[in-house]
Amino acid sequence: MKTGMVEKEGFAALVLRLRAEGISNLDLLTAVEQTPRSQFVPPALAAEAYSSRTIPIDCGAFMEGADLAVRLLNRLQVKPGHRVLEIGTGSGFMAAVMGRIAERVLSVERYKTLVVEAQARMEALGLRNVIIRQADGSNGMPGEGTFDRILVTTAFTVLPRFYAEQLTHGGSMIAPLMLDGENCIMTRLTKTGSRFEREDLFQAPYLPLVPHVASAL
Repeated sequence: MKTGMVEKEGFAALVLRLRAEGISNLDLLTAVEQTPRSQFVPPALAAEAYSSRTIPIDCGAFMEGADLAVRLLNRLQVKPGHRVLEIGTGSGFMAAVMGRIAERVLSVERYKTLVVEAQARMEALGLRNVIIRQADGSNGMPGEGTFDRILVTTAFTVLPRFYAEQLTHGGSMIAPLMLDGENCIMTRLTKTGSRFEREDLFQAPYLPLVPHVASAL
């Protein structure tokens, strides 16, 4: 089956599953449709691109199943004009989708291999407003100003308040929190003045954050 057909059918099946969950944000679904997932997965796993399964990528990392990726972006509520910070680029898929909606996306990743691959994908898709940078994002990105949205895809054992300092007033961040050695829950923090409102969303299969840049990989 040709790639275009795989994309069309995979996307159509994904939309049906998302609608069953009550996700019908047209701007988000259009951005997903314009970001062919088969270009972000290893070629041997192209047929799995739109499945709900977690897909292994280089450097021992993985990309979220299609359903979880869109579910997270739906909760993040990125809007036109937003500046977004993503900690953990991975394949770059979520950064690319956000880049089609937001004004600017800064995505940081500690593995050089993943950074180079994600940069190449952004260039291929003509997404000039998505900046991929190799950095240790475990303390946020001080010196980059504030962001309207922050998305973190590596888990913490306590909520990372230091990121919250980089949020604009009314801004929000979504980050995974380890409840114990095995269970991880996605949480959303919304900033109102100097206060933060925490909301627990759903369980997710993220791994604990390991600080420091992995320059060798």
